[in-house]
Order: sequence, then C-alpha cells, then structure tokens
Amino acid sequence: MKIICLAFLALVSISSISLTQTDRYQTRTGSISFEASVPTFEPIKAVNKSTTVVLDMKTGNIAALALIKGFRFPVALMQEHFNENYIESDDYPKAVLKGTLTDFDANRFSQNTSSTFILNGTLELHGKKEVISIPVLLSKSGDQIQLESNFNLQPADFNIEIPSVVSNKIAQEVQVSVNAMLSKK
Repeated sequence: MKIICLAFLALVSISSISLTQTDRYQTRTGSISFEASVPTFEPIKAVNKSTTVVLDMKTGNIAALALIKGFRFPVALMQEHFNENYIESDDYPKAVLKGTLTDFDANRFSQNTSSTFILNGTLELHGKKEVISIPVLLSKSGDQIQLESNFNLQPADFNIEIPSVVSNKIAQEVQVSVNAMLSKK
C-alpha cells in the first residue's frame, strides 16, 4: 500500500511540474498605438496600454486582445467620437489578433538575439475579420521576450466609415504600432 501511495504522489508531482512548466510568454500590459493624422490638421492618435498578448514558443502562435475603450486620446472629444461614431465600441468592444509566426523555431531563438518573423493570421475589428500578414520583431533577454510590430490598416477594410465632412482630416491608412514585454508563464 505504501508503494502505491508513493507512486501516486510521484505521479501527481510529475504532473504538476509538467503543468507549471510552460512554453508560453505573455503580458497584460502590452501597448498598441495608432495614428491617423494628416498634415495641417490636429493629430489623431491614441494608445492602449492594457493589451493582452500571448506567444506559444512551441508552435509560434500569437494571440492578442485589446479592449477598444482602452484607447486613450490626447483630446477627450476625439475619444468620444472614436468610440461612438467610428469604431462603435459598445457593439464591437474588442480587437482580436490571432496568427502564427512563419518559420518560427524556438530552438534557434536564443538569449540576446533578435529575429523578425512574419505573422500570418486574422485581425477581427469592428465585427469584421481580415487576413493579415505583418512583420513581428522578437528580442529575447533573460526570461523575457520583447515583441514589436509596425503595420498599416485601412479603416474601409473593417467597414469603418469616415464621414465626408471629416474625411480630409483623417488618413486613409492608419499606422499601427505594437510593443509588448512578454514574461514566461
């Protein structure tokens, strides 16, 4: 009976160790910013510093979630118009990115290195999913991975309508930047 109990305890210990040893890196304080400014008009830009980003080192899968109401603008009226008139955040409260890094191999990704990969996946925004392919720079230092990406989106691709009254004040192409420090979980 003692042997059975010891075997059971050993099995439970091994199981709990394998459950706690994960190849996932994540953060809940990632930053997404965008700019849709045009020359000679007031800058249109915002930042969201509470974005969740998860990277699975075994598969190269990445998932990110940003609550739309988390974007902060320098001008409160812009934030109100963004949420109510353009992105309709009560109806579409989040943006979700899911994809896989092309040619990702965690074994070749070692300490104090930086590598750029292409993330192929989907971005869901304003109730519409679009296939995307964007560059992602990963830099590993210690137990953390810095993730950076810069890319452009077009509001029309996500059925975001810009009224003709202000269309000349808002860029047709929005510049998006992502920056996240991921820790092993």
